[in-house]
This record gives sequence, structure tokens and C-alpha cells, in this order.
Amino acid sequence: MRNSRRGLVDPFIVMDIVAAAARKEADGQHIIHMEVGQPSTPAPAGARAKLAEELNQSSLGYTVSLGIPELRERIARLYKDWYGVDLDPERVIVTSGSSGAFILAFTALFDDGERLGIGAPGYPSYRQIAKALDIDPVMIETQAANRFQPVPSELPADLAGLMVASPANPSGTMLGHDELAALINACADQGTAFISDEIYHGIEYEKKAVTALEVSDDVYVINSFSKYFSMTGWRVGWMVVPPDHVRTIERLAQNLFVCAPHAAQVAALHALDCEDEMQANLQVYRQNRALMMEGLPKAGFHKIAPPDGAFYIYADVSDLTDDSLSFAAEILDEAGVAVTPGLDFDPDRGAGTLRFCYARATEEIEEGLRRLKRFMSSRGFA
Repeated sequence: MRNSRRGLVDPFIVMDIVAAAARKEADGQHIIHMEVGQPSTPAPAGARAKLAEELNQSSLGYTVSLGIPELRERIARLYKDWYGVDLDPERVIVTSGSSGAFILAFTALFDDGERLGIGAPGYPSYRQIAKALDIDPVMIETQAANRFQPVPSELPADLAGLMVASPANPSGTMLGHDELAALINACADQGTAFISDEIYHGIEYEKKAVTALEVSDDVYVINSFSKYFSMTGWRVGWMVVPPDHVRTIERLAQNLFVCAPHAAQVAALHALDCEDEMQANLQVYRQNRALMMEGLPKAGFHKIAPPDGAFYIYADVSDLTDDSLSFAAEILDEAGVAVTPGLDFDPDRGAGTLRFCYARATEEIEEGLRRLKRFMSSRGFA
């Protein structure tokens, strides 16, 4: 049967690593997971308890496409609590994870063949979703001196949109208010749509992340309950759009998704009131970050920098390998530690980088570091 060229996207390499690790676990091996960006904790206990009550009282059928009103209102209040931003709940759209939000945003903002700027290294699905929608992803080779974030002077001409993330995946770096404002203003001057991926907000270590809504209302902001709220498998996220874009997004959501999962929306509503549990998770990430910053250099991974947020460390391993995919496979096979090759995030330079995720329990991070040190010592690198 014939195939569409829209399906000719690259694989999500980290998910291939997850599958390889799962096969080893099925054979009885104990694998330390530093590959996938997923908290090891479940959804907040309070959210699960409230959902259990709701399951006995409601059929949990379709919701309106923009999301249940109580959740939209509660998300709007989050912006007041976290950033001091007064946000109209009508601008909040609940989505099927951040992935659903990217599809809606890209479809609403860009026509076939238009150019979307994406910083490299960056989350790989940005460019693959764009390619599947016949949008041209333009990779912007960011620099370590700019902490792997785009700057106005690097923006190519004729961009229809710019996609940024802060805290970023895989680097964990954040844009300050001035840096974010400079990018937003540069885009406004060129008539370029600005999309801010804020999925890792809440997971910050030294200072609070800045939302693009502190700078401008003429932006798209995308977030999710997956990371800070520890709800990856529930597939519920949200987006904030300019007032005159709400109806466009609503029409698309009605036809593409109908609505986000009702049960996940109920759990998300109550997860927003489980701040103590989320802060306890953050303390684990903070401890794990310190362990990684100390342990990776001892294992022979010397070219790393402290992440501002998220739960990743992006390592330059170009002195160790020019094939990060094979290197990651060897680490999985010989050390029993799953890590992500940088090719996922930077097709041109990623052969010399690895991403380590430290979202698991501290005991697993400690064991993973021991295994990495033994592996690297056996290769003469540590």
C-alpha cells in the first residue's frame, strides 16, 4: 500500500533506547534508566484519590474541546501564583499532552513550506512534528557560550515561527527575562510567531523560570502535567494563546482530538493542589543533580555544565567517541545503564554528545554512577 511522505520522519531515538532496555529487563537484567525524561514517582496521591472518588460518581465522557472549565480556571490561577501574571482562563486550552499542543500550535500558525526556527540541541519531536505537517524545520546551531539557547543575532531570515524551551531539553538551561524579551521582540519586529515550551517550569534550582507571558501576550505558551506534576502517562497538558487565536485552536481541537482525556483532566485539576508532594520530588531532583555533577566527572565525563532546571545533564563526549549511538548501546550492553545519544537533539553535532536524565530515585542514580565509573574505567577513560 502507498505511503505518505509525511510519515518519513526520523525515529525518536530515546524511545528506541527505552525499547532496548525493556528487552533486557524482560530477560531478567536490572537496568538503570537515565535515558527517558520521566519521573519515577506516580501522579500526586491527592490527585489519584480525588479521581478515584470521581470514578464512582461520573461516567467521565467527552468534555468540551477546550478543557473542563474548572481546570482552565485553576491553571490561570497558577500563573498568578507562580509569576504574578493575571491570565484570562478563556485563553487556556487543555490538550492531549504537550505533544497535542505542538500539533495544534503548528497547525494553527504555519502553512505548508513555512520555516520554523528550532534551536539545536533541542527536543527532537519539534522538528519531526513540523516535518509531518509539511513545515520546514530550520535548525539554529546554538553555542555553549550562549548556554545552548538561541539569541537574536543567530535567527535566520524569513522565519514564520521560532520555538524555544526554557528550561531546555537536553541542556537544562534557562532564558532570563532580558534574554527572553530580546527574542520575543526580535520575532515581533519580523512578524515571526513565538512559541515557548515551558514544560519543565517548576523544576528549577537557583532561580524561578520566566514565562513568556511576563513579556508579551502575543505568544503561544505550552506546558504539561508530565514533568513537575509527575503525570507523563496521563497525557494532559495545556497551552495559552492570544485571545483572537482561541476559536481557531478550538476548531482544530474539536476535529483533531475532540478533547483531552477526561479522567486525566480531573487528576490534573487536583494535582495543582498537591504542592507539598511536588516540592518533595524537587528535593530529590536537587539531590540527584548534585550527585551527577560530582559523579560524572569522576566517571570520566568531564565536559558538563550545571543545569538551571529540568532533570538532564548534556555531556560533550567528543573526546571519547564520534558515534554517540554506538557508545550509548555499549553503555547499555556492558554497564546496564540506559542513556540517550545526542543525535536525538542535534543531528549535526550530536554524534559527540550524550544526555543523562536524573529523574529516578536517588538510590538508582547512585548505582548508575557506580556502573558508569566501572564501565569508563574498563575503557581507560576514568
